[in-house]
Amino acid sequence: MADKTTPETIKLGYLVPQFPGQTHMFFWREVKELEQRGATVTLFSTRPPPKGLISHDWSQAAIERTEYLGQIAPLDALAALTRLPYGRIRHHARQEPRAFLRDLALAAPAARRLTRSCKAQGIGHVHVHSCGRAALIAALARHMGGPSYSLTLHGPLHDYGPGQRFKWEGAAFATIITDKLIAEMQAEMPESLPDRIFLQPMGVDVDRLQRDTPYVAAQPGEPIRLFSCGRLNIVKGHQDLMEAVRLLLDAGTAVTLDIAGEDDAGGSGFRQVLEQRIRDLGLTDHVRLLGAIDEAAVRDQILNAHAFVLASYAEPLGVALMEAMSCETPTIGTNAGGVAELITDGQDGLLVPPQDPPALAAAIGRLAGDPGLCTRLGAAGRARIVGGFTAGRGAQTLIDAITAHN
Repeated sequence: MADKTTPETIKLGYLVPQFPGQTHMFFWREVKELEQRGATVTLFSTRPPPKGLISHDWSQAAIERTEYLGQIAPLDALAALTRLPYGRIRHHARQEPRAFLRDLALAAPAARRLTRSCKAQGIGHVHVHSCGRAALIAALARHMGGPSYSLTLHGPLHDYGPGQRFKWEGAAFATIITDKLIAEMQAEMPESLPDRIFLQPMGVDVDRLQRDTPYVAAQPGEPIRLFSCGRLNIVKGHQDLMEAVRLLLDAGTAVTLDIAGEDDAGGSGFRQVLEQRIRDLGLTDHVRLLGAIDEAAVRDQILNAHAFVLASYAEPLGVALMEAMSCETPTIGTNAGGVAELITDGQDGLLVPPQDPPALAAAIGRLAGDPGLCTRLGAAGRARIVGGFTAGRGAQTLIDAITAHN
């Protein structure tokens, strides 16, 4: 979809859970793209993230302009419970009554606050970048006389909790990031989907994420520098990547690995498991955990790396992969989730099976031994992102859809 400017100002609410977190650069880019197209954007969130996950140079500015819906007075919470659509709730609570009712009790006060805030500011539509409790907040707000709303599905539906039919049946439209997820939704609950569903992958700033000088592969005798970026969680496969590094070192291939990202507890959770794994594998001189770092530091790491690797067990699509590809850094991902809709193996990156450290080590070794392949994959990766994964595309999709709805 071509970038263009909206013919009239749209007042848009933009709801992201625990904003701004370490992986939220995409949302901030999209907000800026919306504003460049003339939209007035009001940021909403459920609550701020833990301090250990606030890492970007724009984070404080984002916090200052975000209204956090979890800050509710007790009387407002009580009033919200009297305005729930109990008929619809009874209908949807049959399959998961306890979980759904628990989420409703938590979401109702926030929905009341969202309704009142949107009315006060003249906001007619809210876009929700989640299908979890934030989507429930928007759906309840609509039943309370609040704004219309839309959803983005970023991953498998089962990751987002109960009450999905209730959330989806009231949406004006939805965007879904891959064809695979669209097919899953159409198979699982076709009767609850809005009439308009848009395929809309996330995007990156290709003007910022590019090289000033040509990519240079690892030279003979030089360690191959690997970089990975993703929250510290077992599903990101960092432990498999560490095992691959051990296999490469044992085979005589010099290699280093830097991993950017933090666990959801701000450093006291899965990070400790990975730190122990580094010690167990004897990799303290070869692997570093950088924590949650600013987007500029992520860009520097990508540009300095000989290869970017993300060993996820199931990646819905992968903004981190897009960022590396945009920078012409040869990229390795796993053929799980929707990554195959982004990377064509051997053409613009390499794909390996998930949870397979030997295959991962073989792919890294292949890049280490073939500088020409690295250069070809990097150039093709850049072309792939420029051709279909820019941040402006998502912003314009939202503007066009909201304009058509109004």
